Amino acid sequence: MSPVSPPPRSYLYVPGDRPDRIARALTSDADAVVLDLEDAVAPGQKEAARTEAARVLHSGPAKPLFVRINAVSSGFADAEVDAVAGPWLTGLRLPKTEAPDEVRHVAERLARRGCKAVIQCLIESALGVERAFDLARAHARVAGIGLGEADLAADLGVRAEAGLAYARSRVVVAARAAGLPPPVQSVYTNVRDLDGLRRSSEAGRDLGFFGRSAVHPAQIPVINGVYTPSEAEMAEARTLVAQLEAAAETATGAFVLADGRFVDRAVVESARRTLALGSYAVAVGDSDRPPRAHGDMGEDVL
Repeated sequence: MSPVSPPPRSYLYVPGDRPDRIARALTSDADAVVLDLEDAVAPGQKEAARTEAARVLHSGPAKPLFVRINAVSSGFADAEVDAVAGPWLTGLRLPKTEAPDEVRHVAERLARRGCKAVIQCLIESALGVERAFDLARAHARVAGIGLGEADLAADLGVRAEAGLAYARSRVVVAARAAGLPPPVQSVYTNVRDLDGLRRSSEAGRDLGFFGRSAVHPAQIPVINGVYTPSEAEMAEARTLVAQLEAAAETATGAFVLADGRFVDRAVVESARRTLALGSYAVAVGDSDRPPRAHGDMGEDVL
């Protein structure tokens, strides 16, 4: 399956060695599923996880499917790329990315397998943050960069949210400077704090992120909700697009709203993205699906 546009709002991680949980993830509300071969899999289960991930991919999953492989330096990555490369792989998540050469190594291995999957670079160290723009431009297959905040916080010695503010803004700027989509937010690790997840996701959206990774199905409706335009936002976007079309007839390409705001084509392009995201939400069925109650955590963490 090729990368989707607009991009997924939610990515649900699931251990690659748990076929029962993979099956549930693929029928969840998540826009995309990430088969995890790295942190969620014990060293002795790496081969089993690789085999199961390949089986799932070859079955033709209905959702966009990503695989988080192990770091290039781990000794597992090459075999994992070879096992999962194929027409149904949407993308690879490359953890602990620090060097553009590592990104190019994985990209070239995908190419040799005839696989068109993209690469998302996960930045989890101070060195990776410093090289964010170089990583974003490392290869044409790089379709996104983002943070692995737990490992990054440990590397930085950060003990409070404020300590990650610079890194978050850095990856947003680096992604946009490289012509990439906005970064995907890192996992919110307290799976029972859905109110905290909502506040954190809204803050990330306002900072320039789009979409978020999750480790539990109960987190997905909150993430999808935050990253789905409201009816008011959709209505304003429709108005902006209509007014631009009218302004185009006068060859100005710009106009001033009744409340005094100046609007040009850049603002309207943002409105078009809002409309596309709203259409995407309807296409995946969110409008017919009631929000899950905050107390309903369902199954154990994936």
